[in-house]
Amino acid sequence: ARSTTLAHTMTMKGQRLCILLLLVPTVSFAFAPTIRPYFAAAQTPTASSSSVIDRAYASASTTATPSTTAVCSSSSSSSNQEVDNTMAKSIPQWFQHEISITAPSRGCHLITSEVNKAIQSDMSGIKIGMANLFIQHTSASLTINENADPDVRRDMEVALNKIVPGSWTRDGTFHHTMEGEDDMPGHVKSSLMGVSLNIPIRNGRLALGTWQGIYLNEHRDQGGYGGGHNRRIIITLQGTS
Repeated sequence: ARSTTLAHTMTMKGQRLCILLLLVPTVSFAFAPTIRPYFAAAQTPTASSSSVIDRAYASASTTATPSTTAVCSSSSSSSNQEVDNTMAKSIPQWFQHEISITAPSRGCHLITSEVNKAIQSDMSGIKIGMANLFIQHTSASLTINENADPDVRRDMEVALNKIVPGSWTRDGTFHHTMEGEDDMPGHVKSSLMGVSLNIPIRNGRLALGTWQGIYLNEHRDQGGYGGGHNRRIIITLQGTS
C-alpha cells in the first residue's frame, strides 16, 4: 500500500511538472506583445540620444561652425593687428645726427635752435624718449641754463674764469702749458661743465623748460668763425611713437 501511494505521488508531481513546462511557452507568447515594448523602450534611449546628439552636432557643424569660425578668424586677425601695432609702437626707434658748430668767441653760446633744426624731422615721430648730446672735444663743454638774458651767458664765463684762472698756467700750478694759457684751464672747465646732456623727448619735442636753453661752452681763446675750433656734437635720439 505504501509503495502504491508513493508511486501515485510521483506520478502526480510528474504530471504537474509537465503541465508547467507546457504552459511556459504559451504564457511567454501571450504576454510577449505587452512585454516587448518595455524591452524596446529600455534599449531605445541610448540609440535615440546618440542620434539626437549626432544630428545636433551635424547641424552645428553645418550652420553654427562657419559663422563662429568666421567671427573667431576676424577677431583673431584684428587682435593680431592690434598686437603688432602695439609692439611696433613699443619698439624703440634710434636716430643719430652730427652737427658742427664754430663758436664766435670764447664763452657760453646758445645753440638750441641749431640742435632742433638738425633733429626735428626724426624727433617729431617720438612720443616718449630721450635725446643725448655728446661733444667730441676736451676743451669745450655742454650745459643747460637761462635762454633769455644774454648777461647770464656772460656771467657764466666770468665765473668759470674765476674758478679756473688762466694765471695757474703761469704760476706753476699747471704743468700742461705747451698749448697756451687757455689750454689747461679749458680742460678743467670741460670736466666741470660736462661733455654730454640727456634731455627728455615728449610728444616730438625736447622737453626743455620755458627758460632753458642748450649752451655750447667754448673754453679756448682761438674760437671764432673762419679760424676757430670746429666743435662736433653727436646727437642720439631714442624713443617710442
